[in-house]
Amino acid sequence: MDSTTTSFIVESLTRAIVEHRLQPGAKLVEQKLADQYGVSRTLVRQALYRLSQNRLIKIEPARGAFVGAPSTVEARQVFEVRRMLEAGMVRAFVATAKAADIKVLQTHIAQEKLAVQGGDVPGRTELLGDFHVRMAQLMHNDVLAQLLSDLISRSALITLMYQTSTAAAHSHEEHAQIFKAIKARDAEKAIALMDAHLRHVEDALNFSQHNAPQK
Repeated sequence: MDSTTTSFIVESLTRAIVEHRLQPGAKLVEQKLADQYGVSRTLVRQALYRLSQNRLIKIEPARGAFVGAPSTVEARQVFEVRRMLEAGMVRAFVATAKAADIKVLQTHIAQEKLAVQGGDVPGRTELLGDFHVRMAQLMHNDVLAQLLSDLISRSALITLMYQTSTAAAHSHEEHAQIFKAIKARDAEKAIALMDAHLRHVEDALNFSQHNAPQK
């Protein structure tokens, strides 16, 4: 039961970070979180430790836990890893996807469009990130899905710190183009579009005028 509760706290805090409800550098007070979730500080501490393992938060001795504030070097490395990882994923997905898998991805694209057009910020944020993870899930590759999920959570934190303006509609349009190439079984085009998409997201980040959040 404790492990289930800890996982729930981890997922809840991750979602709060991804949806930009928790800002980089924000302090996470154990007792406040324990009261919020109705659990012991021990369980909260376990959840914070797990979040620190994937760099979403930073635990500082004698100071406590803070939402991560990735450096520009780390930000660039995250996107570099994503480009390498997702190129291989797209190639494998195009080669192995069944008609039913394509239909699931098509439904996801339609949901993205509705969320973007409807101004559903939390919904579109989640869906735009899940597009990348969804392919790994459809391939039944749990390891890849978890790796991508962690990287995309870190990407959300990076975009919160460095992105100059929202690019949700643009990201959705690029996802739609990637999907068209996948549906056409054009692996090389899909890979090129995915690489371009991730580079566009990275290029939209403003590393030159960043003011680090105060703790």
